[in-house]
Amino acid sequence: MNDDNLSKEQRILRVLRKVLGNIVKDAMPAHGTPHPFQQSTVDSIRDLFGLIAERERELAQIAGLADNEKPYFTDEPPASKLVSMPKPSKKLN
Repeated sequence: MNDDNLSKEQRILRVLRKVLGNIVKDAMPAHGTPHPFQQSTVDSIRDLFGLIAERERELAQIAGLADNEKPYFTDEPPASKLVSMPKPSKKLN
């Protein structure tokens, strides 16, 4: 969906999700070393991602959008294939 078509709340939620995700990525330690967050902070981050996703779903439902839509590449082959069926011939008894 284009950012121009989004409401202010949707744009805020999108930016909040991206910034929070970047903070988590930037704070990831090297393999085998403990992460810098306390467990309560990790739980709060999970809760926040959940709340953002829940509100985005609510806004999508209000706008009449399907909540199971996923992004796709335009050159990606379609998941379904149209098959033409010949008309049955009429049999005479």
